[in-house]
Amino acid sequence: QVQLVESGGGLVQPGGSLRLSCVASGITFPTYAMGWYRQGPGKQRELVARVSSGDSTNYADSGKGRFTISRDNAKNTVYLEMNSLKPEDTAVYYCTADRPPRAYWGQGTQVTVSS
Repeated sequence: QVQLVESGGGLVQPGGSLRLSCVASGITFPTYAMGWYRQGPGKQRELVARVSSGDSTNYADSGKGRFTISRDNAKNTVYLEMNSLKPEDTAVYYCTADRPPRAYWGQGTQVTVSS
């Protein structure tokens, strides 16, 4: 059974930082690309960042220079470091694991940026 369990969300003031974590089980973690998506209120789900099995990264324009994705294959964990957070970053953040044709999603963790 595949499980992706996110943690690290919460309430933070504008300009603050958070680090999200996602622990995966039930997959051969190093062979999967890992990603973070988010869905804000009234918005479509969108890619935030992705790291390939070969450790190549890509980011949505909204997070470039502020967000950093990384993976620790020894811990089956992917991280999203978020700095200089803005109110528009408020969303549920989802962890994903994909290795075509398979793709898996976590349950999400809420991030709220507000003063």
